[in-house]
Amino acid sequence: MQELEINEERIEEEMEESSDSYLHLVWQRFSRSKAAIVGGLMVVMLIVLAMFPEFFSPYDLYATTLGDSYTPPTQIRFFDVDGAFQFRPFVYKQTLEIDPVTYQARPKIDTESPFHVQFFVRSWEYKLFGIITTDLHLFGIDTDGVKLHLLGTDRFGRDLWGRICLAGRVSLSLSILAAVIAIVVGSSVGVISGYYGGAIDNVIQRLVEVIMSFPELPLWLALVAVIPKTWSGEQRFLMMVFIFPFLRWAVLAREVRGKVLSLRETDFILAAKEQGAGDFRIIFKHLYPNTLSHVIVVLTLMIPQIILAEAFLSFLGIGIQEPLTSWGFLMKSAQSLETLGQNTWILTPVIFIVVAVLGLNFLGDGLRDAADPYSNL
Repeated sequence: MQELEINEERIEEEMEESSDSYLHLVWQRFSRSKAAIVGGLMVVMLIVLAMFPEFFSPYDLYATTLGDSYTPPTQIRFFDVDGAFQFRPFVYKQTLEIDPVTYQARPKIDTESPFHVQFFVRSWEYKLFGIITTDLHLFGIDTDGVKLHLLGTDRFGRDLWGRICLAGRVSLSLSILAAVIAIVVGSSVGVISGYYGGAIDNVIQRLVEVIMSFPELPLWLALVAVIPKTWSGEQRFLMMVFIFPFLRWAVLAREVRGKVLSLRETDFILAAKEQGAGDFRIIFKHLYPNTLSHVIVVLTLMIPQIILAEAFLSFLGIGIQEPLTSWGFLMKSAQSLETLGQNTWILTPVIFIVVAVLGLNFLGDGLRDAADPYSNL
């Protein structure tokens, strides 16, 4: 008995060492991919902006100033009107005046005196993580009458840069939560289906085929007709968090099932059965970990898909609604060609969507190549 215990301990130690060496090898291969590193940095940047939108915004995210409606982006300068270079970035005072011919508002810049951009300034109060009250912001201008709008303002005069950072919190959290739920459900169902086979596998696969046959857009349109108008933004958010996984877990379940079918007859699974290991231990100790590399890659690739789907639905008006905001919801202002033609900066949320999708795709490709022992990374 003691020899058996010693052998089991030795086997577990060897498995842990092999797992550590595998993770180290994956990290080495991942770190050699410049695209994957860039993608990871892009994702981290967006997550930081989404976590602290109040800190990065010099103006109240919810306060409306109709007098600043559709204000163009403020140009940050390093050269004054005489061509002299200044190390500190500065802006000129910008006001709106009505064109006497077109009756459209156009910016008027006063170049008499520059106003330097200040960092770590004190401005409007907010609660960090909903707990700590502070008024510290990354940048701003401590001068009345001079505004600093990096990306301009929307129709209510709200700073678009701060609104985009705030929208990233909803878009990223929604896509990450929905993708995690879909991954957990799909991978678990796939492992169980592939391991047991027989009638259980047959029933699960028929269910998977039914789920995969659902048309996504008509389903969303039907839900819009059913959802009460009195639902809050948070309720719509939760609905989307659970509807997206419902529509997307089936594909992963079928992929994981195929991997498990090829693993369940291997020597280490048969040895575990001979040693008396139960089904639960075999599934979650041996089979499931061997599918994690594929599952993690699918997770990084599913998140941008959900981001694009949410942006599309919110753009159509059947997704996120006020008081919440998302990148897709901010794009609703671009539905009017007249507004879009005069105020092109309202399209800037598209840049953040593109950065998020590209960053996650680069990261997913890097993880896939790093986890694949046969890739030529």
